[in-house]
Amino acid sequence: MRLGINLGYWGAGMDADNLAVAQEADRLGYSVCWAAEAYGSDAPTVLSWVAAQTERIDVGSGIFQIPARTPAMTAMTAATLDTLSGGRFRLGLGVSGPQVSEGWYGVRFDKPLARTREYVDIIRKAMSRERLSHQGEHWALPLPDGPGKPIKLTVHPVREEIPLYIAAIGPKNLEQTGEIADGALLIFFSPEHAEETTLRHLRAGREKAGKGTGDGGGLAGFDVCPTVPMAVGDDVHALADQFRPYTALYVGGMGSRKQNFYNRLAQRMGYEKEAAVIQDKYLERDKEGAAAAVPHELIDSTTLLGSVDRIADRMRAYAEAGVTTLSLAPAGFTREERIAGLRAGVEALERAGAA
Repeated sequence: MRLGINLGYWGAGMDADNLAVAQEADRLGYSVCWAAEAYGSDAPTVLSWVAAQTERIDVGSGIFQIPARTPAMTAMTAATLDTLSGGRFRLGLGVSGPQVSEGWYGVRFDKPLARTREYVDIIRKAMSRERLSHQGEHWALPLPDGPGKPIKLTVHPVREEIPLYIAAIGPKNLEQTGEIADGALLIFFSPEHAEETTLRHLRAGREKAGKGTGDGGGLAGFDVCPTVPMAVGDDVHALADQFRPYTALYVGGMGSRKQNFYNRLAQRMGYEKEAAVIQDKYLERDKEGAAAAVPHELIDSTTLLGSVDRIADRMRAYAEAGVTTLSLAPAGFTREERIAGLRAGVEALERAGAA
């Protein structure tokens, strides 16, 4: 199992700190540095800045939002970043959610699975540098009634194939991700629930694509990559309380009452009643009540909390569950706190014997 670092969203006065964290992760031997986007900072600009000031660590989009860019534009960006970084780019994609897709980008949040499959197909065609021609439900290239002709990408990526990841939560999305991607970007991943909620669906997709044989429990060559919040200290319950607002936001406030992927995931993990209470309180704008309703066990099972030895034990559980890249999101309001978390992560992985 390798370690990654997830910088999350840029801005909020933490720009210099984020760069320092990425540079320290590079020095410590972390495998990849991910940057996110929603409706603030964009990921490509951040990744190009980080890549220019690091040496070995991969840079990855966690994620590029599918409604934000045409697939051909994403292929151009991926090829450019791979070239500028010397072959260190990983392409992570996701459909975002209905509020952002329709409220920010003006793109209907319909048929997300079919849209993702078609998007990936076009990207792979474009990055293979064949002349781009595609006639599908969501995109037609070139348009059939105009002067356009099939064009091929002029940029030569460093690698023949840029690793492609999809952010997936629901069973159908996970299965499709196993089928068409090289890795899955996961959130609220619990080793104790991994097989039922996640891995069996990824494995089914790999088998559908004829890739489910060999070692690795049907996931050989596939990168299982969850982002896991981490906090080091002695009082596990106090550390967990730091992540109550974060968990409540996703379980209660992301999406709508009828369409919240994170709420459904909590339900599949056995927290049906609790997930309903969290959502009710959050949508009633009782954020403190929603945070208080989050079970400690849900936080503890989806984060890394406690002493370095306790975190090492949990890392061992993640490795045994099939995780191949464990991306950390160290807690802290200062650069020093987050860098200390990075160093603790390396020490814990060594103690776990899972590197």
